[in-house]
Order: sequence, then C-alpha cells, then structure tokens
Amino acid sequence: MHQTGYLHLLDEFYTRTLIPPAVVRELELGGAIGIDLPEIGMLPWMKIQAPEGLGKVPTATDLGAGEKEVLALGLQVPNSVVILDERLARLHAEALKLTFTGTLGILLRAKVEGRIARLEPVLAFLDSLGFRLSAKTQAAVLKLAGESTA
Repeated sequence: MHQTGYLHLLDEFYTRTLIPPAVVRELELGGAIGIDLPEIGMLPWMKIQAPEGLGKVPTATDLGAGEKEVLALGLQVPNSVVILDERLARLHAEALKLTFTGTLGILLRAKVEGRIARLEPVLAFLDSLGFRLSAKTQAAVLKLAGESTA
C-alpha cells in the first residue's frame, strides 16, 4: 500500500490500525535493503501491538511470522478486519472465521468511493513491483471497479 501512495486509506477506512511486531520487523528488514517501505513510528495512526495466544493460530510451515501474528491479533481483537495478501494466510483467516481483506479489496473500496480515479494504473504499478496478480483476478477487480473493457 505504501508504494502505491495509498497507505493513508487504512487510517481513513478503519477506526484503528494495529500492526504486530513481526510485521514491523519485516518492514524494517526490507527498508534496510533499500525497499521503499513505511517507517511505522512515523505513522501516528498505526499502533504496534503484540498478539496474545499465538497457540490458537495453526502452525503452517509456509505461513510467515507476520501472517501468524496478524491472524492472532484478528482472533484477539473483536470485530477486526485483518489485511492479508498471501493466499495461504487468507485460507487460514477463513478457517478461523476472521473477516479479511487485502490490498486489492482496499483499493477497490477506494475506487468505489471515488478516492481513486482509475484502478488499472495502480494494478499495473503493483505488477511492476512483483505483486502476484493473475490475469483472471485483475480482470475481475477491474470489472468490479467499472473499468472492464469486456
């Protein structure tokens, strides 16, 4: 979200935004190798919160520490919406009966609400960053955004 210039949407869409320490560490590691990522301490609307009850989250070898902590926070905080882009993490969120969205869901909401004029250039930019998005998913999102040519 940060690299698209739309990270601020989290503050606008959600009452509070919590981020677990493992995700903060992942962002710091990425920043240390030159990836353009946000400095969480510079975002007063984002609060770092360690989850309780990591034992309630299924252990999956392909699930990263950040995703595990996001899922644990989702279980801990009533009525939360967890933000996950990785397919495996989303499957676990579904199994845990957590409400979830991802980058595309947030961007689509922004488009529907008139906060983004066109979604296609944002999706193209995400693609240039290596964001995994199948042609089928991209077409479906653009159709929902009213930008489909088909």
